[in-house]
Amino acid sequence: MFILSVLFLITAILYSSVGFGGGSTYLALLLIWDIPYYIFPLIALICNIIVVFGNSVNYIKAGNHNIKLLIPFLIGSIPLAFLGGTLRLEKEVFEIILFLVLSAAGILLLFKNKSFGDQNYVIKKLNFFLSLIIGSILGIISGIVGIGGGIFLSPILFLLKSDKPKNIVTSASLFILINSISGILGQLTKGTLLSEIIVYWTLFLSVFIGGLIGNYLNIKILSGRLLAIITSLLVIFVAIRMSLKIFF
Repeated sequence: MFILSVLFLITAILYSSVGFGGGSTYLALLLIWDIPYYIFPLIALICNIIVVFGNSVNYIKAGNHNIKLLIPFLIGSIPLAFLGGTLRLEKEVFEIILFLVLSAAGILLLFKNKSFGDQNYVIKKLNFFLSLIIGSILGIISGIVGIGGGIFLSPILFLLKSDKPKNIVTSASLFILINSISGILGQLTKGTLLSEIIVYWTLFLSVFIGGLIGNYLNIKILSGRLLAIITSLLVIFVAIRMSLKIFF
């Protein structure tokens, strides 16, 4: 458990630096360590909440937020994240869904990173109903897989140039936080008990510390373009890791 806790710490540092909770990689690590499959989503979602709660508070204090941008995405995602959390999937199906979505998001963002610098960044206003539809799709996927969905939302917002990079990072964090709560409520309808995951408390402590470190890196050090590059590389890394698990 010590090695797994260290890996969770590193994951939290990297992902929180770009506004993510790290749920997708937590899931991959839990697969490697043969943790009981039925509690995967619950552990990952709780870790998400621990990491992005602090991120969200600090980002907002720093003035890097745009609530109006996020609202239509949340209206669509919250009920469907809960619904997705109630669904039962075979392990193999779960892995394939995660792999496909992460691959698409990571590749698109990697090829577009040059346009994500803070200078001369032209912001485009998004259509409310388009945001609602995107939020609904991300909500159901996030609920099914057991992650917050920010790893999908962030590349989309970057590609659409919907706001400044650091505001997008904050939006992704808030999206993860709220959808993770909704997803947990859906997961609990399956009969999974929170008391069953107490033994994994070291993982929760590790991601708390990692989230604080990553948050500092985001606010004080990293540029907008670098955020986009790190984001894309992390997403692609997870997709590759999932492909090795599925196909080899």
